[in-house]
Amino acid sequence: MYQDDYKRWLEADLIDCDLHTELKNIEGDDDAIKERFSIALSFGTAGLRGTLGAGTNRMNIWVVRQATQGVAEWVKTQGGTQTVAISYDSRLKGWNFARDAAGVLAANGINVRIYDELMPVPALSFATRYYNCNAGIMITASHNPAQYNGFKAYGPDGCQMTDDAAAVVYDAIQKTDVLTGAKYMSFAEGVEKGFIKFVGDECKEALYEAIEARQVRPGLCKTAGLKLVYSPLNGTGLVPVTRVLKDMGITDVTIVPEQEYPNGYFTTCSYPNPEIFAALEKGLNLAKEVGADLMLATDPDADRVGIAMKCPDGSYELVSGNEMGALLLDYICAGRIEKGTMPKNPVAVMSIVSTPLAEKIAENYGVELRQTLTGFKWIGDQIAQLEAAGEVDRFIFGFEESYGYLAGPYVRDKDAIIGSMLICEMAAYYRSIGSSIKQRLEEIYAQYGRYLNKIDTVEFPGLSGMQKMADIMAGLRDNAPAAFGSLKVASVTDYAKPEETGLPKANVLSYVLEDGAKVMIRPSGTEPKIKAYYTTLGKDLAAAQAEKDALSEAIKPIFS
Repeated sequence: MYQDDYKRWLEADLIDCDLHTELKNIEGDDDAIKERFSIALSFGTAGLRGTLGAGTNRMNIWVVRQATQGVAEWVKTQGGTQTVAISYDSRLKGWNFARDAAGVLAANGINVRIYDELMPVPALSFATRYYNCNAGIMITASHNPAQYNGFKAYGPDGCQMTDDAAAVVYDAIQKTDVLTGAKYMSFAEGVEKGFIKFVGDECKEALYEAIEARQVRPGLCKTAGLKLVYSPLNGTGLVPVTRVLKDMGITDVTIVPEQEYPNGYFTTCSYPNPEIFAALEKGLNLAKEVGADLMLATDPDADRVGIAMKCPDGSYELVSGNEMGALLLDYICAGRIEKGTMPKNPVAVMSIVSTPLAEKIAENYGVELRQTLTGFKWIGDQIAQLEAAGEVDRFIFGFEESYGYLAGPYVRDKDAIIGSMLICEMAAYYRSIGSSIKQRLEEIYAQYGRYLNKIDTVEFPGLSGMQKMADIMAGLRDNAPAAFGSLKVASVTDYAKPEETGLPKANVLSYVLEDGAKVMIRPSGTEPKIKAYYTTLGKDLAAAQAEKDALSEAIKPIFS
């Protein structure tokens, strides 16, 4: 069967010459052909993600057209404006995929609003809401290596598409032949017929206004003298992040030159993920050179931001997503109370795998902290519930441990633009009072306890990888561990049982241990990886780290 599909692709006019060259190069290589054609990329977590190349198990214009036809079929059942917003980041073939998606939608009689330049995830979410669209499409593979690209589908609220809508789209994709099933007209024809229009300047400006309105202490940065090094990691952050920082009054910004402009090959860091040291290394070296107070990096689609803070001894320390979530929650709460801008009955939201430290901070400031499943769409869903009740102003902050932050209801996905703005404002504020982010973090630990949150990630590559992950999760459910090493399991929560959790069904297991430590195990919905999330609480960092290390060793055999 897969050999037949290969021959069909080989004989077709694939338009993209790279695809035909690849197919010729693997002629006679059964393993290579099987890997590309025996399965199709799955439309999971409201989208596709995979390596670029030929075949149904790769990202290419034909798979994108097929997925877009699925979105079009769903949109046609929805009424409304019959409009879809599209954006794309700096990844290889990003514009090609965005342009072809627009052509499929236009051929289906659906209106398109597409950015005339690469723009990040929050800009796509905002445009979807601004133009009252039925859906949005973001061409991105987030922080994956250069050989990846992807396709993320958004609903009319600017949040990643709901599971119900995604199921309808997936069903339509299944009925669409990958090479011949999608309707299509050229981008030029779509523009000529009035179906395809660019996102206007008024929408772009409205996004900046919405972000800047969420400053906690407006005007503070103009006099604080913050010195910043910033890296867009060759992605979409350069224009929006520097625009907002300039508007706030932060002018001493040094851009990492090798990572300033869009470059889908990501030649300076093989894995453009602000969570890892290698991606921030050039920025850290530059920060030391210029004596910056702060080093900031956004990922290619600028929905996540990572930082390194300057310590009293002049060294730089990376701040984890959990630590930054706690710091921002603390800063927003204290600042809004001080300024008299805290809403009545404020609400913050975090994912279930994020730090319990946030619970202590929220309790201290009288903030209701809601917990959701992993994935920012669930935080977006909490905002939507507040909006439906006429109480959207109660939402002050949402975060997840993977460096995603949002402080306002203007979009429904994580936003590195507002994250960058608030982190810089916070750093400027602490600098202005003779303190620092590092000093405030230590004060938070002294007040609430020395929490440590760490993640182990285990990869399961190849065609059998997803099955191996499923087997591991089934094994944990069938034979629940009574202990991890020397620590007994006090309670287990299976998030696949919504009747027990009050949350939608999810493939996550949580173990609370006898000393209060926690282990959560979750397979990725988009990549062949299982993540183990550890929370330990010690009298100091060394004690918390020692317990985490012991737990990690105890769990290793489960993943072998």
